[in-house]
Amino acid sequence: MIRIALVGAGGRMGSMLTDAFAAAADTEVTARVDPHAEGCLAALSDVDPATVDVVVDFSTTEVARASVAWAVEHECGVVVGTTGFTDEEIDRWREEYAAAHVVVAANYTLGAVLAERFAAEAAPYFDRVEIIEFHHDRKVDAPSGTALETARVIREARAAAGRSAVSEPTTRDTIEGSRGADSGDNVRVHAVRMPGMTAHQEIIFGGPGEGLTIRHDAYDRTSFTAGVLLAVRSVRDRPGVTRGLAPLL
Repeated sequence: MIRIALVGAGGRMGSMLTDAFAAAADTEVTARVDPHAEGCLAALSDVDPATVDVVVDFSTTEVARASVAWAVEHECGVVVGTTGFTDEEIDRWREEYAAAHVVVAANYTLGAVLAERFAAEAAPYFDRVEIIEFHHDRKVDAPSGTALETARVIREARAAAGRSAVSEPTTRDTIEGSRGADSGDNVRVHAVRMPGMTAHQEIIFGGPGEGLTIRHDAYDRTSFTAGVLLAVRSVRDRPGVTRGLAPLL
């Protein structure tokens, strides 16, 4: 049985994961941590580390940093679904936590991870690429962590193939920001916030006379559970920092 301390347990994802871990035959939640939720502990420091094998964090960036540090100190695995970490920060984790067991991913839906993998394969073959992400209107950050991670993977795939930065044809913005945000190397990201949506993303590639669109749709947060369970079951067998879910597939 894998014993889990769930941080951010009172949130929408935390509530859903509580049920998912209870339903799985090989996991149990031994501590629920959320200072804003009734019936939860205020902090991981209130948890007995002897009762925890893996920390799962879906909270805030600041809290997740503390969760990773606590898990590493007490030799627990840690699975992080919180976004907002910089490339430099994760590189530092790789150096500092080389003997630890950390999985950090922007998206735990299997379809989104596969879409990212397909995008990396396509990236060297097309001249242009843009990303459009769609989320519910309660999401406070933009662009999404998934879009930023997808853009990073695309840039790295293009660089590895010797492709230069994507060209930008627009020389005049009639309205500032109309071309979206430049995530680097002119890989543009556009964010939509709309009632009724959950989490959706289109990766649009274009070349002479043709185009390719890779789209993923998450209609419900339950789509995250398979990926989180995969990470929880795998993290203690993977030393160091694993970025993204793709290496676990």
